Amino acid sequence: MPYRAPVGEMRFLLDHVLNYADVTATERYAEAGEVTEAILTEAGKLCDEVLAPLQRPGDLHPAKLENGVVRTSPGFAEGYGAIRDGGWVAIAADPEHGGMGLPIALGSAVNDMMSGACLSLQLNPLLTQGQIEALENHASDQLKATYLPKLISGEWTGTMNLTEPQAGSDVGALRTKAERNPDGSYAITGQKIYITWGDHDVAENVCHLVLARLPDGGPGTKGISLFLVPKFIPDAAGHPGPRNSLSVVSLEHKLGLHGSPTAVMQYDGAKGWLVGEEHDGMRAMFTMMNNARLGVAVQGIGVAEAAYQKALGYAMDRKQGKTPVEGAGAIVDHADVRRMLVSMRAEIFAARAIALACGVALDMAKATGHADWKARAALLTPIAKAYGTDTGIAVANTGIQVHGGMGFVEETGAAQFLRDVRVTAIYEGTNGIQAMDLVGRKMMDGGEAACRLLEEVQGDAEAARALLPDLANAVWSAAETLREGTETLVAAGMQDRFAAAVPYLRAFALVLGGHYHLRAARAEGGAGPRTRLAAAFITRLMPEYATCLSHLREGADGLYAVTIEDLCA
Repeated sequence: MPYRAPVGEMRFLLDHVLNYADVTATERYAEAGEVTEAILTEAGKLCDEVLAPLQRPGDLHPAKLENGVVRTSPGFAEGYGAIRDGGWVAIAADPEHGGMGLPIALGSAVNDMMSGACLSLQLNPLLTQGQIEALENHASDQLKATYLPKLISGEWTGTMNLTEPQAGSDVGALRTKAERNPDGSYAITGQKIYITWGDHDVAENVCHLVLARLPDGGPGTKGISLFLVPKFIPDAAGHPGPRNSLSVVSLEHKLGLHGSPTAVMQYDGAKGWLVGEEHDGMRAMFTMMNNARLGVAVQGIGVAEAAYQKALGYAMDRKQGKTPVEGAGAIVDHADVRRMLVSMRAEIFAARAIALACGVALDMAKATGHADWKARAALLTPIAKAYGTDTGIAVANTGIQVHGGMGFVEETGAAQFLRDVRVTAIYEGTNGIQAMDLVGRKMMDGGEAACRLLEEVQGDAEAARALLPDLANAVWSAAETLREGTETLVAAGMQDRFAAAVPYLRAFALVLGGHYHLRAARAEGGAGPRTRLAAAFITRLMPEYATCLSHLREGADGLYAVTIEDLCA
């Protein structure tokens, strides 16, 4: 069965589960409510009719570097043109420079659907969206005037240049240098790797945000500055002019995402312009990275949706053995296959709800300026990113299992989802780093934001007891145990926190997943498909939270008791 964008699911979540009406009730987003349904519907058509047909060609006919020019996969230029011409790059950008100014939650729903349709292509506008936000918040007025209209229109695209061969997650170890030019610009020299859509032939200019160190920049991340380095230097009218001193050394040979050109970029005294203040580049870059973390979360979820749809279609057609229940006689009627499909579907719903809830929190923070909303958005960002991408990997992996031996055969397309989505757990800070951020920086308030959210979970569960007592009690108890676990975490030393970070994040995600499933069941009236799905998640998947929290009791000592010699024995 071909991919179909889950428009109805998005609308249900926004209308009945995530309090999106609170966003559209603010002055900033007052007009968004009138266009939400139309935006989702039109985005769904774009995904189904234009982007989804590019999924397999992008894998079978990868981007290529030919004589210094990157040639993209067949149809990608036309696909990007449809994204550009529809204004989809600028859905959440500031209207001052041509953006739609719509909520981040709505933009995230659109990115989710585009990712499910063709992740290799969707990566292009996602990076541009992050660059737009970084420039909106940190660039000079002159840079904004020159670059934002072109980026927002989609005529130009943006990238993020952090990683270097010797500096992976340790950004502070970078060697790329910047030198001041007499005209106020800077000369950037160095090499960057893993640059998604670092060069291509689908737009007229590529704008790179590059981290580099000035001669007087101190060691580590505090001495790093951020520069905007275009492929073609704009003239006074904003038109692409002479080519800058930068080049593509090679394209990475990757496990998946073959249609997305991932470049090794070389800068040889390339002209760039400072974004933000000197030696304060990480603050500006983190604006882009945080935007991208939610974007990567919905990438994982979008691919999970596509993998699930493909697995479901196969299971409904494939006949194998005598089924234990009356039905079509297909493998969907076998208990274990049904278990896999139910788990896939339920976990996608949970991950999507968490990601869009993060979008709602970001919107409310932006619309109201309230500290509590900012704290909520900060708390949910690492949870959404890690759980969304972990779900993408797990669901794509299970999708192969549903296909059986045919899943291991490339012609079915089931394996591509796993190959494509695997990197999302590494993008924008590995999921281990996300978990460390959650238990470290996000708990510097003593767990206050986390406990506030858990109080809401328990309040909703109490309200649901009359309609769904068993499910409500399970969610309430899980939230209480997680609250106690959070108190234990806050009291622990940092090394013990880090040892339990990944399991703790998963526990939090599972409890939130149960919470949003319970809300969906209540909205449905306690009977129907969403209620049955909620029951499956809360009774079968959510209980894993207790095992995850057991890591808090163990601390780090047991991990380090296993020596290097033990590991090599």
